[in-house]
Amino acid sequence: MGFIGILVGLAVLIYLAFRGSSILILAPVAALLAAAFAGMPLLASWTQTFMPNAADFVAQFFPLFLLGAIFGKLMEDSGSVTSIADHMTRTLGAKRAILAVVLAGAIVTYGGVSLFVAFFVLAPMGIALFRAAGVPRRLMPAAIALGTSTFTMSAMPGTPSIQNAIPMPFFGTTPFAAPGLGIIASAVMLVFGLWWLTSREKKARARGEGFGAFTAPDTESVEVAVDDPIVRERATTAGTFDPAEIERSEEAPTGPPIILAALPIVVVIIVNLLMSFLILPRMDTGFLALPEWGGVNLSAVGGVWSVIVALLAAIITVIIVNFRSVPKLRATMTAGANASVLPILSVASLVGFGAVVASLPAFEDVRNWVLGIEGGPLVSLAVATNILAALTGSASGGLTIALDALGPTYMQIARDIGMDPALMHRVAVIGSGTLDSLPHNGAVVTLLSVCGVTHKEGYLDIVMAGIVGALLALCVVIVLGSTLGSF
Repeated sequence: MGFIGILVGLAVLIYLAFRGSSILILAPVAALLAAAFAGMPLLASWTQTFMPNAADFVAQFFPLFLLGAIFGKLMEDSGSVTSIADHMTRTLGAKRAILAVVLAGAIVTYGGVSLFVAFFVLAPMGIALFRAAGVPRRLMPAAIALGTSTFTMSAMPGTPSIQNAIPMPFFGTTPFAAPGLGIIASAVMLVFGLWWLTSREKKARARGEGFGAFTAPDTESVEVAVDDPIVRERATTAGTFDPAEIERSEEAPTGPPIILAALPIVVVIIVNLLMSFLILPRMDTGFLALPEWGGVNLSAVGGVWSVIVALLAAIITVIIVNFRSVPKLRATMTAGANASVLPILSVASLVGFGAVVASLPAFEDVRNWVLGIEGGPLVSLAVATNILAALTGSASGGLTIALDALGPTYMQIARDIGMDPALMHRVAVIGSGTLDSLPHNGAVVTLLSVCGVTHKEGYLDIVMAGIVGALLALCVVIVLGSTLGSF
């Protein structure tokens, strides 16, 4: 009965979440259903298992959600994201419309701009560019997804994405874990995605297919998506920014020059690198071993600290550069802060659900099955993160659930066989960013809505550019990591 309860809880969570119900309600209800089938005490499951694990996630990662959302809103309202996207489109031109959209998305998200901020800024520009180039509109969601939701989220070393931060406390790693493998995985995702999209573009042109019959203003789809409560509910489990806050402040009428627009992104990358390899390793952090500071060591918090300082430095930079041009700085900062609250509580609720499931006696069979998958620990870890990200529709939620339940076990395996935990870090993150992009994923729903494209029209290309390419990259990393180790 316990295993049936797990399946029932998952089914309720997936079905009602897809229909737009709040995950804040669904997660505890689904967890209590699973606990009831297993004969576990319900109130204790909620207050002693669900809530402490959800609270631990908030305590550990809220600074990243908060600073990431504020930075993204500042970059949007200062016009910096628009300036970067404009520069890419002017430089590459209409003949390379797909490449321009992909690279613009990659630059801003690798620099720390929230996923949904990138969606809402890039979509209107992508519509105008694709229309001018005669590229089918249905390819635009996949192009944006390739640039924002694949290699810059899970593979590029140093990316400040929440997905790349989650494994750090479990494995004692930095944001730059397995940099060589991360770069190779990024190249696989980018090359495969561009090959697929350009092939589809050529076939469409051969058939005489153009942009399409869309005649509404470029911003109409964005406005519809912002006001859609179902889009909001799904989006907040898949990213670090609440779409409802997009229109809570004003954007500057003109953006800064490209050098100043890109400067905060450069700051994120450089400060992250310096903190990870130069500053933190030289600091005296022995006080962390004391009970009042958590009784931990630097490896447990250093990665998160690096990203926090990098985002803080970038926020200060964008404020200094654009202090006079942001119409209402206080409103922008407030909107960014508010935009972080619902996403972290939504993901934390998924984590609480996973903690209840992991506490059930029947989960021991699931754990044994995962650890017994042939191919070694990297394969089983990849399968676990894939499955849980797919079921929850959230890369960050699925990854945290997997590592909460199995992270210590995999860390012990790494010690026993002499495997670098950085390799497990990279496999886990890439694995979480593959099957999370199923049709019920909040990012997919939001992106299609913002672009004004239906699942029928655009989802196949998202699958190929966002899922198949990531799975290929994951396989390459596992093969290279198993034979050559981490590098």
